[in-house]
Amino acid sequence: MNNALTALIAICQRELLRFFGQRARMLAALVRPLIWLLVFAAGFRAALGLSITPPYETYITYESYIVPGLCGMILLFNGMQSSLSLVMDREMGTMRLLLTAPVPRWWLLSCKLIAGAVISVLQAYVFLAVCAMYGITFAPVSYILALPALFLTALMLGALGIALSSTVKQLENFAGVMNFVIFPMFFLSSALYPLWKMAEASALLRDICLVNPFTHGVEMIRFALYQKVDWINWAVTLVALAVFLGLALWGYNPAKRLISRKV
Repeated sequence: MNNALTALIAICQRELLRFFGQRARMLAALVRPLIWLLVFAAGFRAALGLSITPPYETYITYESYIVPGLCGMILLFNGMQSSLSLVMDREMGTMRLLLTAPVPRWWLLSCKLIAGAVISVLQAYVFLAVCAMYGITFAPVSYILALPALFLTALMLGALGIALSSTVKQLENFAGVMNFVIFPMFFLSSALYPLWKMAEASALLRDICLVNPFTHGVEMIRFALYQKVDWINWAVTLVALAVFLGLALWGYNPAKRLISRKV
């Protein structure tokens, strides 16, 4: 138990020091969603109208609608960038030293996942603070209620990133894999457009968005910020987390590599 706790604290400290030491990464994490909010929101608002109702009881502006989606963007990009460090550690040999710790391999990967999720949530709350300065605010209790939704979504996306990193052997290849995952997941979701608005354009597009687990993570955050709960979103996100984490553990299982070598 002491070794497991020590490993968790050490990995979290390592990831935090690495993150705060990369100022460009911190700046990019905020600039990217702010550009979408301040620049592109005007055009999207004109296309969708000044207000959105379903599935909410009160009218909301388009800016306040996409804030949860942009929080999801932060979690998505950081989850992939956090898993990128696993590829770097494997190339530099740091991963081999880390795996010699007297704790199970699955716990080390879980610690890495938790550390990445903590950093993602911190970035999301900084973005929400900047939005509040811009005038897009929610009820004070909403920021507290959104914490579990943000953390669970960050875990799900981080597990996906770790699962992908287990299939990539070189750092150069991982950037291409990220592009093939990040942009389809983000644009084929309800982060920017409501599902009912997508259904007006194409029922198939709406169905694809519903299959996307990122959609349910964003909706979970959105409902939490408006003090509502949709248990279907929670269930889908939990299932996706279990599947992605299972794939990540299987991908980093040394027995799998031994089998592949024999074959």
